[in-house]
Formats: sequence, structure tokens, C-alpha cells
Amino acid sequence: MTHGLTAQAVTEAAARLAPVVRRTPLERSDRLSERLGAPVLLKREDVQLCRSFKVRGAYNLISSLTDDERARGVVCASAGNHGQGVAYACRRLGIEGRVFLPTNTPRQKRQRIAAIGGDRVELVIGGRSYDEASEEAHRDSAATGAVYVHPFDDPRTIAGQGTVATELVEQAAEGLDTVLVPVGGGGLIAGIAVWLRACGSPVHIVGVEAAGAPSMGSALAAGHPVTLGAVDTFVDGAAVGRVGEVTFPIVRDLVDEVVAVPEGAVCSEMLDLYQSEGIIAEPAGALASAALRFPLDRAPKGPVACIVSGGNNDVSRYGEVLERSLLYEGLRHYFLVTFPQEPGALRHFLDQVLGPGDDIVLFEYVKKNNRETGPALVGVELEQAADLEGLVTRMDASPLEIERVPPGSPLFTFLL
Repeated sequence: MTHGLTAQAVTEAAARLAPVVRRTPLERSDRLSERLGAPVLLKREDVQLCRSFKVRGAYNLISSLTDDERARGVVCASAGNHGQGVAYACRRLGIEGRVFLPTNTPRQKRQRIAAIGGDRVELVIGGRSYDEASEEAHRDSAATGAVYVHPFDDPRTIAGQGTVATELVEQAAEGLDTVLVPVGGGGLIAGIAVWLRACGSPVHIVGVEAAGAPSMGSALAAGHPVTLGAVDTFVDGAAVGRVGEVTFPIVRDLVDEVVAVPEGAVCSEMLDLYQSEGIIAEPAGALASAALRFPLDRAPKGPVACIVSGGNNDVSRYGEVLERSLLYEGLRHYFLVTFPQEPGALRHFLDQVLGPGDDIVLFEYVKKNNRETGPALVGVELEQAADLEGLVTRMDASPLEIERVPPGSPLFTFLL
């Protein structure tokens, strides 16, 4: 027994889920294998039922409820994927459920939950983050008696999510050296780690979280779960402000390392997954493979598996994904350019300041200070990041007044 969760519970969950969930494929990525110099395999939970691994944990928990608990119904909080899993279980098992969603949940996920759950599930929008939605869901559970279905910090949920590991081992014919697992609250990696370690597997287990929501890394540094003061909700499927009381000690004792990946790198990986592998991954689904852009504490010596945890991405977000990627890669930059109101000022900027491979992607006058000048916000996309040095040199030599807008400036809230 490990921290209240057994490998046997994961094995039993696998048997319970076998006739329900999909056995998702494990596919080689030539792109990532070439980059790493070792075979990289993608565990495609993005093609799971409800397009996420979350259905494994939700169904395992709900299907284990007593008749009395089923009659009281269930309630959960979710950033989207867990809610879809709960909705699926409710509809299949004939149980009433309520799903509390934070206001930042993408429209696509809201619509999917409603479609999957049908008349068995009610959606409630509450709170600006997952943690606030969770507080409202807990209050609802206390008031109505509905069973709270935790997305990551219940042994039954963890056991269901851990069934990904049983498939991984069966599918990886040549064995595995390293497994990279996305981390939000820690349910998926906790379940995987318990089962792998109980089987005596020496595999190197790496947790990957978003740099804007480093809840597990912060907990490990503090020695206990801590509540983050602020959370970047872009990687919504892993934007958790506090890891679980059950999951934390499992990760602390059984996981080899936890790394944080910048959101911009996640966006670049989302685009690469789509363009190279044809995989539509949500931000959390690209976390694990995005970590391969950076050195790990232990360089892989054999096959590496990355969990593509979900594919519920709203296509309307791709503009933001592309923007974040270009900013991160150093290919897009913004400047405030004050053009004197005289003939040839703009032509000078185009001919003498911009390089042959530079493109203007945004040109918008901010305001006119007086009759002589008018500052403009100008976005420039470079052919390669190294071209920035030459662009800045030409700007410094120009008679125009040009100020670079640094990343993190309040102006970026209007661009992203």
C-alpha cells in the first residue's frame, strides 16, 4: 500500500474500465525522436473518450458508488476535461450530476460537457479559476448531499487515471527509459507512479507543469502543498493553484523530477504537434512533449513516452497560441514608433529600418499627441530570431523615435 493507494487498485480499475474506455495508441514521433536522439513515443489520450484521460478517473469513481450515493447524485468542479468525464459517466450510468466550471473554461469544453451529459448533467459557471469553482462545488455537495467527484485528489480517481500506465507497459515492446507526464493537481502522475513502482519498473518519471502554475514544484520546495498566489490559466487543463493532499506525497516519494515549461514553449509544441504529427492537442496535452525542448536532470538512454493528455482545444484560441509561440521564439516584436506628420516618414521606416525578411503584422495609431507627431504600435515578424539585432541597430540609427514594447508590458494584454 502506498499513501492510501495500491497498485492493485489501479489494476482493478483497468479491468473495470476495459469495456468502457478506449485503449489509446502509443505512436512514435519521428520529429521528437530526431531532436532527442532516442525513440519518443506519444501516448494518445487526446483520442480517448471525451478526448482526455480524465474520463478514466471520473468513471472509475462514479461506477464504484453505492446505490444510496448514486441516488443523491454527483457534483464536481472542472476546467473542462474532468467535467466531460463526469458527464459521460452520469449519462451512461443514469446518475444526475452538476458540473461547476470556472469562467475561463473554453466555450468548446462547455458545449462538449452539455452535449455529452445531455439531460443528466447541469452546468454551473462559478469562480474565475478552477479553485474557486471547486469551492462552490464543495458548498453544493455539503448543502445537497451530492457526492463530490474530485478531479485528482481521490484514490478512486487516481487509480482510474493511473490505468494509462498499464497500457503503456503493455504497448512499449522495447521497454521505457523515461515517462513524461503533465501535472496539474497530480492525479495522473500519482496513479502512474504508484503502478510503475509497484511493478519494480526503473523508468525515470518526470512531471511537467506550466511555468505559470507551478503548484507541484512549489509544494516540493515547501515540503507540503501550498496555495499559489497567482495562476496563469492559459494551460487551463493543468492550471491548479494547489496540488492534492493525497497526490503530493506520492509525487514527492515516487517521481524523479518535476519541471516547469514556459507557456510560449507549450504553444510552439502545440503547433509542431499539429503540423508534424497531425495531433490537435490542448495546451495541457502538449506539456509533456514540450519539456523535451529543455535538458532533463537525467538524459534519456532509451525509449521515452510522453502523455498527450487531451485534445479539447478550442480552434478560436489558435490566434493566441500562434502569438504566444512567436513571442517566445523571438520572431515577433512590438514597437512604439513616433512618425512625424511629414511626407516620407513611413517610407523611411519601410525602406531603411525594416530588413528584407521583416514583415509588419500590426500597424495601429495609438493617438495623436499634437499636430506634428502620431505614435503607432507596430508589430514586426522576423524571418529568424537572430535578425532582431540588425533591426534594433537600424532603429537606433533612424531619426524616428522608436521604443520597444517589452514582453510583460500592459500593452500585451491587448495583443494576446
